[in-house]
Amino acid sequence: MASPRLIRCPTCRVEGDWFAVEFGPFCSKRCRLLDIGKWLNEEPVISEPLRPEHFQGFDELPPGEYLDRPTTDAESGRDRELN
Repeated sequence: MASPRLIRCPTCRVEGDWFAVEFGPFCSKRCRLLDIGKWLNEEPVISEPLRPEHFQGFDELPPGEYLDRPTTDAESGRDRELN
């Protein structure tokens, strides 16, 4: 059996296996409500307009449908779990 995937709650930053609980990725209903409140008050904003230099290097990526589909650990060679 795989060990639980530990992540930080986006609101309070406490680490735990929050996808295993009802409020995942948040640790509690309180943290989830605080986060949605911030979004409804339009607190998260893009701090500056996007400029062409933000995209430098991405034009060299090869085209293909494979960029839009999830990969398994074996395909990607990365040590991560996909949900």
